Amino acid sequence: MSAQGHPADGSGRIEGSRLYREIERDGTRDLVAVEEPLEIRVDGEPLSVTMRTPGDDEELALGFLYGEGLIDESRAAGPTADLAANVVEVTGPLARDPGARRFYTTSSCGVCGKGALEEVAVASAPLPPGPRVPRALLADLPDRLAQPGFERTGGLHATGLFDAAGELLLAREDVGRHNAMDKVVGAALRAGRLPLHEHLLCVSGRLSFELVQKAAIAGCPILVGVGAPSSLAIELAADRGLTLAGFARRGSVNVYAGAERVE
Repeated sequence: MSAQGHPADGSGRIEGSRLYREIERDGTRDLVAVEEPLEIRVDGEPLSVTMRTPGDDEELALGFLYGEGLIDESRAAGPTADLAANVVEVTGPLARDPGARRFYTTSSCGVCGKGALEEVAVASAPLPPGPRVPRALLADLPDRLAQPGFERTGGLHATGLFDAAGELLLAREDVGRHNAMDKVVGAALRAGRLPLHEHLLCVSGRLSFELVQKAAIAGCPILVGVGAPSSLAIELAADRGLTLAGFARRGSVNVYAGAERVE
């Protein structure tokens, strides 16, 4: 059995930290990405439930808490004392009181149920000048982003962390765009890489408000996406001084904010 309680053969297949399930489709066998709930607890108290692809759950929990401004350094994270399935325990205390608010996130839209911009905005430190990078490098980042899960299932998003020269340092995949970002931020937090002042982030899909916010809080001055940005993502990037580039594909890229870092 896997650490998440799934069989490692037959109906479930684990490769590294990622899990796929084999199904029968039209008389043939097919691989699909697994989507299951994960409950995040802090000192035994439930805080959040997110739909995610199992694997790298500790990184996901830490990245989520960091992105919400609830922790400012790496914490111990792992199974609960009773080894409950699909639950990860993080050691407190939190940097601030989340109050009575509980988070429920889906694989498609991120944090749901927040009705006002003031409720989702999380303060971040001003971003530094950061590196200046060629436009051609930004356009090329998606081709450098490792996505073995997507290649096998067609159902996973990816986030990659790159150095200023465009070398891929780490990548994570998940059914949720925001989860993939949280896993990368959590991994960087564990490795002592935050803030990401001299790094670039690249995501495999569209650029939402939440992804810009997570990048800004992680201190990353450049965020690139394969898809389009939303109007609010552009506004937030401009406000935070972040370089936001979208439609990075086939050798071209559009820069929507922070063009001063693009050569």
